Amino acid sequence: MTMPLESFDPQLRANDFVQDLKWDEGLRARFVADEDAVLAGYDMTGAERAAIRERDFRALHDMGLHPYLLSQLARLVFGTGENAGSSTPATALLRSLLGDDYDRYVTSRG
Repeated sequence: MTMPLESFDPQLRANDFVQDLKWDEGLRARFVADEDAVLAGYDMTGAERAAIRERDFRALHDMGLHPYLLSQLARLVFGTGENAGSSTPATALLRSLLGDDYDRYVTSRG
């Protein structure tokens, strides 16, 4: 796996989308109500839109989404959790990034 910023592509349009989603409560409400319509309003590739729809954080990472924004997207689409590292957003992000290594990672942490 590459280091987090090695894959970062500041030109990736999904970066703008996640920033907007993070800061605009109205956009978040529209996203919950009609995700496809909101995604269609952004100049992203089909692959970016598909990865967001599928919650494929690994694909977004590989395309160049900033690592911080990956975690923010997980938090925004799954809600926040209080158990650091074990919340639904954190688990979804780790599963997507680690793939087949996820179970090994969880086991190694006790």
